[in-house]
Amino acid sequence: MAVMSDKWIRAQALESGMIEPFVDRQTRDGCISYGLSSYGYDARVSDDFKIFTNVDNALVDPKDFAHNSFVDRKGPVCIIPPNSFMLARTVEYFRVPRDVLVICLGKSTYARCGIIVNVTPLEPGWEGHVTLEFSNTTPLPAKVYANEGACQFLFLKGNEPCEVSYADRAGKYMGQRGVTLPKL
Repeated sequence: MAVMSDKWIRAQALESGMIEPFVDRQTRDGCISYGLSSYGYDARVSDDFKIFTNVDNALVDPKDFAHNSFVDRKGPVCIIPPNSFMLARTVEYFRVPRDVLVICLGKSTYARCGIIVNVTPLEPGWEGHVTLEFSNTTPLPAKVYANEGACQFLFLKGNEPCEVSYADRAGKYMGQRGVTLPKL
């Protein structure tokens, strides 16, 4: 597997809509950077947030997820409580080619503040807005900025297309829009 370059990412985004909307360069202008980089794409976090709360004393169970475990917020920033987490989504909509696996790493700006961004791999054939998980590992409230960079996606091209893609098996998160909670 090879990590794909800016030239390949640009071509895929413009020719087949792999990333929409697509920003063709690193954009900084007083914000946490986003857009095309040398060997990846820095995606932005949208302004829709689901902040974890324990108001109803719900149990976190991935097989029976309590939707009242989160409060919804929309706005230019999100404050994550100390030692807590929130869910958000990318501004960008991704369409992963059949011969590509996409992995994601958090931005160093957030990591240096104790904010960890976690994203599971984007499988071949998957498409949708990516649900982002932000963990505040500090004992202080932490701020996340909407419409600014949140994480970097790296595109790994396989030596051939996979036999069965995420789309072929009709994965449960296919085509997701908005912030998507766990599904069984």
